[in-house]
Amino acid sequence: MVKAIYPGTFDPITNGHIDIIERGLRLFDSIVVAIGENPAKRPLFTIEERMEMVRECVRHEPRVEVRAFNGLLVDFAKECGATVILRGLRAVSDFDYELQRALMNRKLSREIETVFLMTGFRWIYISSTIVKEAARFGGNLCDLVPPLVEERLKKCFGF
Repeated sequence: MVKAIYPGTFDPITNGHIDIIERGLRLFDSIVVAIGENPAKRPLFTIEERMEMVRECVRHEPRVEVRAFNGLLVDFAKECGATVILRGLRAVSDFDYELQRALMNRKLSREIETVFLMTGFRWIYISSTIVKEAARFGGNLCDLVPPLVEERLKKCFGF
Protein backbone atom coordinates (compact mmCIF):
# COMPACT_ATOMS: atom_id res chain seq x y z
CA MET A 1 0.00 0.00 0.00
CA VAL A 2 1.47 3.33 -1.06
CA LYS A 3 0.08 6.37 0.69
CA ALA A 4 0.76 9.86 -0.64
CA ILE A 5 0.37 13.17 1.12
CA TYR A 6 -0.88 16.16 -0.88
CA PRO A 7 -0.03 19.31 1.10
CA GLY A 8 -1.28 22.83 0.58
CA THR A 9 -3.25 25.67 2.07
CA PHE A 10 -6.30 24.94 -0.12
CA ASP A 11 -7.67 28.44 0.45
CA PRO A 12 -9.93 27.50 -1.25
CA ILE A 13 -9.73 24.13 -2.98
CA THR A 14 -10.03 24.52 -6.76
CA ASN A 15 -10.87 22.22 -9.63
CA GLY A 16 -7.12 22.07 -10.30
CA HIS A 17 -6.55 20.62 -6.82
CA ILE A 18 -9.33 18.09 -7.35
CA ASP A 19 -7.76 17.10 -10.68
CA ILE A 20 -4.46 16.33 -8.91
CA ILE A 21 -6.25 14.32 -6.20
CA GLU A 22 -8.22 12.26 -8.73
CA ARG A 23 -5.21 11.58 -10.91
CA GLY A 24 -3.07 10.85 -7.85
CA LEU A 25 -5.52 8.13 -6.85
CA ARG A 26 -4.64 6.32 -10.09
CA LEU A 27 -1.04 6.12 -8.84
CA PHE A 28 -1.41 5.67 -5.08
CA ASP A 29 -3.59 3.53 -2.86
CA SER A 30 -4.61 6.48 -0.72
CA ILE A 31 -3.98 10.20 -0.34
CA VAL A 32 -3.92 12.39 2.73
CA VAL A 33 -4.87 15.96 1.81
CA ALA A 34 -2.77 17.86 4.33
CA ILE A 35 -4.02 21.36 4.95
CA GLY A 36 -1.19 23.41 6.34
CA GLU A 37 -0.95 26.55 8.34
CA ASN A 38 1.40 28.75 6.32
CA PRO A 39 2.63 31.74 8.35
CA ALA A 40 3.55 33.52 5.11
CA LYS A 41 -0.08 33.54 3.95
CA ARG A 42 -3.21 35.17 5.31
CA PRO A 43 -6.00 32.75 4.44
CA LEU A 44 -9.54 33.85 3.66
CA PHE A 45 -11.00 30.73 5.29
CA THR A 46 -10.14 29.19 8.66
CA ILE A 47 -8.41 25.84 8.66
CA GLU A 48 -11.65 24.25 9.85
CA GLU A 49 -13.59 25.80 6.94
CA ARG A 50 -10.95 24.65 4.46
CA MET A 51 -11.02 21.12 5.87
CA GLU A 52 -14.81 21.06 5.66
CA MET A 53 -14.79 22.21 2.03
CA VAL A 54 -12.15 19.69 1.00
CA ARG A 55 -13.95 16.86 2.81
CA GLU A 56 -17.18 17.75 1.06
CA CYS A 57 -15.45 17.85 -2.34
CA VAL A 58 -13.87 14.39 -1.89
CA ARG A 59 -16.64 12.72 0.14
CA HIS A 60 -17.30 10.26 -2.71
CA GLU A 61 -13.73 8.91 -2.46
CA PRO A 62 -13.04 6.73 0.61
CA ARG A 63 -9.31 6.60 -0.18
CA VAL A 64 -8.88 10.29 0.61
CA GLU A 65 -8.34 11.53 4.15
CA VAL A 66 -8.28 15.24 5.05
CA ARG A 67 -6.12 16.43 7.93
CA ALA A 68 -4.64 19.68 9.21
CA PHE A 69 -0.98 20.01 10.11
CA ASN A 70 1.54 22.46 11.41
CA GLY A 71 5.29 21.99 11.30
CA LEU A 72 7.57 20.06 8.98
CA LEU A 73 5.79 18.25 6.18
CA VAL A 74 8.13 15.25 6.29
CA ASP A 75 7.39 14.76 9.99
CA PHE A 76 3.66 14.88 9.30
CA ALA A 77 4.06 12.50 6.34
CA LYS A 78 5.79 9.98 8.61
CA GLU A 79 3.05 10.41 11.22
CA CYS A 80 0.45 9.62 8.53
CA GLY A 81 2.40 6.67 7.13
CA ALA A 82 2.91 8.39 3.77
CA THR A 83 6.00 7.62 1.71
CA VAL A 84 5.26 10.06 -1.13
CA ILE A 85 4.66 13.80 -1.25
CA LEU A 86 2.37 14.63 -4.17
CA ARG A 87 2.67 18.08 -5.73
CA GLY A 88 0.98 19.67 -8.72
CA LEU A 89 2.83 21.82 -11.23
CA ARG A 90 1.23 24.43 -13.46
CA ALA A 91 4.17 26.26 -14.99
CA VAL A 92 7.95 26.55 -15.01
CA SER A 93 7.71 29.11 -12.19
CA ASP A 94 6.05 26.45 -10.01
CA PHE A 95 8.86 24.02 -10.79
CA ASP A 96 11.61 26.26 -9.42
CA TYR A 97 9.80 26.75 -6.12
CA GLU A 98 8.71 23.11 -5.85
CA LEU A 99 12.17 21.79 -6.68
CA GLN A 100 13.66 23.74 -3.77
CA ARG A 101 11.03 22.34 -1.42
CA ALA A 102 11.48 18.80 -2.73
CA LEU A 103 15.24 18.97 -2.27
CA MET A 104 14.86 20.24 1.29
CA ASN A 105 12.33 17.52 2.10
CA ARG A 106 14.74 14.96 0.63
CA LYS A 107 17.52 16.32 2.83
CA LEU A 108 15.28 16.07 5.90
CA SER A 109 13.95 12.58 5.11
CA ARG A 110 15.52 10.36 2.47
CA GLU A 111 12.76 7.73 2.71
CA ILE A 112 10.03 10.09 1.46
CA GLU A 113 9.87 10.73 -2.28
CA THR A 114 8.30 13.71 -4.03
CA VAL A 115 6.20 13.10 -7.14
CA PHE A 116 5.11 15.95 -9.40
CA LEU A 117 1.98 15.80 -11.54
CA MET A 118 1.36 18.36 -14.24
CA THR A 119 -1.99 20.03 -13.69
CA GLY A 120 -4.50 19.14 -16.38
CA PHE A 121 -4.39 21.66 -19.24
CA ARG A 122 -7.95 22.75 -18.46
CA TRP A 123 -6.86 23.95 -14.99
CA ILE A 124 -3.32 25.17 -15.70
CA TYR A 125 -4.12 28.86 -15.13
CA ILE A 126 -6.08 28.38 -11.89
CA SER A 127 -4.71 29.19 -8.44
CA SER A 128 -6.51 29.83 -5.19
CA THR A 129 -5.20 33.40 -5.26
CA ILE A 130 -6.62 34.09 -8.73
CA VAL A 131 -9.93 32.48 -7.77
CA LYS A 132 -10.23 34.69 -4.67
CA GLU A 133 -9.43 37.78 -6.74
CA ALA A 134 -12.12 36.92 -9.28
CA ALA A 135 -14.60 36.20 -6.46
CA ARG A 136 -13.83 39.53 -4.78
CA PHE A 137 -15.10 41.33 -7.88
CA GLY A 138 -18.07 39.08 -8.59
CA GLY A 139 -16.47 37.03 -11.39
CA ASN A 140 -17.99 33.83 -12.72
CA LEU A 141 -16.38 30.95 -10.81
CA CYS A 142 -18.50 28.04 -12.05
CA ASP A 143 -15.69 26.35 -13.99
CA LEU A 144 -12.93 27.14 -11.48
CA VAL A 145 -14.15 25.66 -8.20
CA PRO A 146 -16.74 23.14 -7.02
CA PRO A 147 -20.25 24.61 -6.48
CA LEU A 148 -20.02 24.57 -2.68
CA VAL A 149 -16.77 26.54 -2.81
CA GLU A 150 -18.33 29.03 -5.22
CA GLU A 151 -21.21 29.53 -2.75
CA ARG A 152 -18.79 30.09 0.13
CA LEU A 153 -16.76 32.61 -1.86
CA LYS A 154 -19.86 34.54 -2.94
CA LYS A 155 -21.02 34.67 0.67
CA CYS A 156 -17.60 35.94 1.83
CA PHE A 157 -17.60 38.73 -0.72
CA GLY A 158 -21.30 39.58 -0.46
CA PHE A 159 -22.54 38.30 -3.83
